Amino acid sequence: MESRPTQVTLALELVMLLEWWSGTECIIHTDPQAYPKYGKENAIVVLNHKFEIDFLCGWSLAERFGVLGGSKVLAKKELAYVPIIGWMWYFTEMVFCTRKWEQDRKTVSQSLLHLRDYPEKYFFLIHCEGTRFTEKKHQISMQVARAKGLPSLKYHLLPRTKGFAVTVRSLRNVVSAVYDCTLNFRNNENPTLLGVLNGKKYHADLYVRRIPLEEVPEDEDECSAWLHKLYQEKDAFQEEYYRTGTFPETPMVPPRRPWTLINWLFWASLLLYPFFRFLINMISSGSSLTLASFVLVFFVASMGVRWMIGVTEIDKGSAYGNIDSKQKRND
Repeated sequence: MESRPTQVTLALELVMLLEWWSGTECIIHTDPQAYPKYGKENAIVVLNHKFEIDFLCGWSLAERFGVLGGSKVLAKKELAYVPIIGWMWYFTEMVFCTRKWEQDRKTVSQSLLHLRDYPEKYFFLIHCEGTRFTEKKHQISMQVARAKGLPSLKYHLLPRTKGFAVTVRSLRNVVSAVYDCTLNFRNNENPTLLGVLNGKKYHADLYVRRIPLEEVPEDEDECSAWLHKLYQEKDAFQEEYYRTGTFPETPMVPPRRPWTLINWLFWASLLLYPFFRFLINMISSGSSLTLASFVLVFFVASMGVRWMIGVTEIDKGSAYGNIDSKQKRND
């Protein structure tokens, strides 16, 4: 498998919006002894799925450690049809799932096995909760937990263990560690992608634990129990954060790399200058039909961008995990 320059270019555009345009700060709380290994090894990244921009924070983490180009994600198949980002993910061999396990088992396993030969260092991001946290989904998830005799979680949904177990089994001896990442924002901030586009600054705290992959059991049932325990620990970390305003371990700020800004400036210089020249010429032509066509194209493009932003919005998110979706899953 070869490098993916298109993936890097498009992902850098979004990371630039987060880091340079909105100026969002992300402080990593982690063990100083584990910190030098980040970006130097393949890792499975387990990130909580609560905020509209949590995927952007994951990309920012990958970029600051120099592995954005090789980063992969396990995502719902619907995202493959989202213009630009989804298409980019499809052609750069991201791993998609329908969230119907009997259909996903074979395709996910095959996609993950391709990563064993990937020549670059990478982060493989997985949201084990399967869908973004909402109060309604949380209530339903905890009903399932009680029915299965599992401990209740206060700040997370019940993790879906089968996909994680297949990921660990497929990447064992290739991936060195699991990075358990727990994200939160200060002052009860509720970050949105639209807020980032509007230049609003957020303040993120990310607790990262490096867990050697040898510590994750190979047996599927034991791996499942291990993941449930991990989410109980993640819940405790969130409880401490809400109580004290910080995560444990040493706070660090990986420096922003200039490539995100340089990449944006290059493409802006290349594309915006001819665009404005075209716009000026069109206005000076005085043709009503031409101007009306331009307004229509601009309106359609704006609606397209707004629709893509809607994919990330919590109140317009997937119905997966809701009882009325009639898509109850058993792990």
